[in-house]
Amino acid sequence: MELLMAMCLLPLFCACVYLCKLVLQWRNQQCYLLAYECYKATDDRKLDTESCVKIIQRNKNLGLEEYRFLLKTIVNSGLGEETYGPRNVIAGREDCPSLEDALWEMDDIFSVTLDKLFDKTGISPSKIDILVVNVSLFSPAPSLTARIINHYKMKKDIKAFNLSGMGCSGSLVAIDLVQNLFKTYKNVHAVVVSTESLGPNWYRGKVKPMILANCLYRSGGCSMLFTNNKALKHRALLKLECIVRTHLGSSDEGYGCSIQVEDKHGFRGFSLSKSIAKVAAKALTMNLRVLVHKVLPLTELLRYVIMSRRQNKVAEHHRGVGAGGTGLNLKAGLEHFCIPPTEGAVVNGVGNSLGLNDYDLEPARMALHRFGNTSSGGLWYVLGYMEAKKRLKKRDKILMVSFGAGYECNNCVWVVLRDLHDANVWKDCIERYPPTTLVNPFMERFSWINDERLIFVTSEEVMNAVRVGGVGPG
Repeated sequence: MELLMAMCLLPLFCACVYLCKLVLQWRNQQCYLLAYECYKATDDRKLDTESCVKIIQRNKNLGLEEYRFLLKTIVNSGLGEETYGPRNVIAGREDCPSLEDALWEMDDIFSVTLDKLFDKTGISPSKIDILVVNVSLFSPAPSLTARIINHYKMKKDIKAFNLSGMGCSGSLVAIDLVQNLFKTYKNVHAVVVSTESLGPNWYRGKVKPMILANCLYRSGGCSMLFTNNKALKHRALLKLECIVRTHLGSSDEGYGCSIQVEDKHGFRGFSLSKSIAKVAAKALTMNLRVLVHKVLPLTELLRYVIMSRRQNKVAEHHRGVGAGGTGLNLKAGLEHFCIPPTEGAVVNGVGNSLGLNDYDLEPARMALHRFGNTSSGGLWYVLGYMEAKKRLKKRDKILMVSFGAGYECNNCVWVVLRDLHDANVWKDCIERYPPTTLVNPFMERFSWINDERLIFVTSEEVMNAVRVGGVGPG
């Protein structure tokens, strides 16, 4: 009898042990954001209208059509007068960038953000177990991770990863890597550094799809500190709920729509093809079809299914860019939306596809206006704006949307663990935002470039007119 009882209890005991193991494993797999620090350059590197005009004047390859394209792009970009450029470009050395310039650019971003991060959290660099650095267009040897490890004298068994070529989505790629490492290592700290190298990659030619990057990309970046230590949950800002990655690199169209190339004169730059909007729409739609099942309540999913069947329109499942086109209400399960601050039309397009209003898009628009397109660091300026405006309350959920070369769409959802109100990188200007107008002064000064009569004017005359301050050629 006792033997029979033991045989019956043994499977139950094993099941309990297995369940306990799963619970403990789940506890160690949590990904908490303890702190983040966005980079802000010094005021002498601000790119206002005057500075941009000086940089444009130095490019002797530009003609009237290129000037018109630049005017249209800058005016419609959504960038303001206080974004920051790389040091060598501000100094007029974009034609001959040196390795020293590239390393200085990275060192400045690393030291400014990491020093503040370690100081704010009180966690020593020697306590960091995992380091991931994401810079798409610059990969020296030794690696940038090795450079940080050497500077801060980090531990010898640190797990270091150097990511390149991931584009604006690199930040979430790095976080996905950290989350997966947390499944193996218990009670550890991880640092992610996301930025971009602009100085050595400033385009000096006149091919329009490649000039676009010069108009939009600005100096910026962010360092983040994560942990899976449950004991530190009370100090955390956010908890990662889920992350979904979509990659369309198997498609030639997807692979080639955002790519680094050289023009026929040998000038290297980043080219954005006309098909990028269609590729991005496809990637976002595919990604959200997976993500919505993880974050939206069952009632909203059921409502959508019932309405779709009632309408009996199969096309409803594919219309538009994302969930907004399918009729799903993302706000049923999400309170805030970090849209990538890449360019004004992109922010508006993604917002429309997701069914968002001006209030939802304000953080992305303001981050773009104040700091420009800071590549993989951009989402954290958007998050910083939300925090500075005291929008983030305990238990709120935040959707982060990102796109990157490859072509990738990587999205994640965060849960706010406590009310957040740190002004962070916005502290010196948050009271001025949102401004009364986002109109770019370029249009007021240089609208005459669009005058069709200029077809009879030489490029030299146009350049002289630009040089004297926006007065059209007589």
